[in-house]
Amino acid sequence: MTDPASAAAPPAQAVVKTDILVIGAGQAGLSSAYHLKQRGLAPGRGFVVLDRSPEAGGAWQYRWPSLTLSTVNRVHDLPGMAFAEAVDTSEATVEAAVAVPRYFAAYEERFELPVARPVVVQVVGLRDDRFRIETDRGVFSARGIINATGTWESPFIPDYPGRELFRGRQLHTHDYRTAAEFAGQHVVVVGGGISAIQLLDEISLVTRTTWVTRREPVFTEGPFDQEAGRKAVAMIEERVRQGLPPNSVVSVTGLPMNPRIAAMRDRGALLRQPMLAEITPTGIRWADGRELAADVILWCTGFRSSLDHLAPLQLREPSGGITMTGKLATQVGREPRIHLVGYGPSASTIGANRAGAVAARELMETLGI
Repeated sequence: MTDPASAAAPPAQAVVKTDILVIGAGQAGLSSAYHLKQRGLAPGRGFVVLDRSPEAGGAWQYRWPSLTLSTVNRVHDLPGMAFAEAVDTSEATVEAAVAVPRYFAAYEERFELPVARPVVVQVVGLRDDRFRIETDRGVFSARGIINATGTWESPFIPDYPGRELFRGRQLHTHDYRTAAEFAGQHVVVVGGGISAIQLLDEISLVTRTTWVTRREPVFTEGPFDQEAGRKAVAMIEERVRQGLPPNSVVSVTGLPMNPRIAAMRDRGALLRQPMLAEITPTGIRWADGRELAADVILWCTGFRSSLDHLAPLQLREPSGGITMTGKLATQVGREPRIHLVGYGPSASTIGANRAGAVAARELMETLGI
């Protein structure tokens, strides 16, 4: 006779086994998957790619409509297929949120990359010398992991006194859609990065703005060439090899002066104010006692690496960073069977491409594949 209690119990959950699990299917994840396949790993038993988004395109599919191919930083070609093969790059007004997903989808199809979506990775642990990856769509087991989750899911807002008391609207770059929704309101833009400048430019054309930054912005003349890029990446790489949290590229290079930023300067939109000391119910207050009434606070204060699912593995140092090793600083020092691609020096699109190739090779060598 069947025990009623056992009959009511849910069936045991099947575990999907693979050699290497790639988490994330943005630029870094697709590059990594391409190189794993090129090196002879078979989709399925050899490697699997999980992505939390419902469609191809990584974080690009969520960007604001005014971010077009003419305003976005260059989208570098993925290995083996040029961007222009899937998108007409002469149409500069095409939204990046449309063009890049179109390219990524075509790339996945051409190279038959096995991307399972939408799958949210909840937690990664160790069991019997393999990684156990728990998701909202089941459990996976892998010998090694290439983590390419980027930063989009982890917007950062600093905790200033009084933030919860503000009666106006607060939002992050992550939530921004169009400048038109702020017409007639006073918007405080907080942050000194490229996204802050882009959004300040748009919003200042339709309403009153105040720009607030933690440090005095540094504008650089001339093009941001390859040599400048290499120097910036080298400085970030040095930090992560020491186990320190990575800095942003802008903190190293400064903001490139271009005709658009020059126009902002000429119309007075770049009159920067020092960082606020606290937030009041009706606006902001500086350390010297000055107050400003505001309707909206837009936090362009960046993102943090989306790595919470790896917390049980205790990869972080007391400094809050992760010690990275390997040729391009993608290999985790505390756990060589994990590579973080798109973290630190490989956070740019071109950096992610190079790092994907190296991570695939180094991880396969570590695993003896």
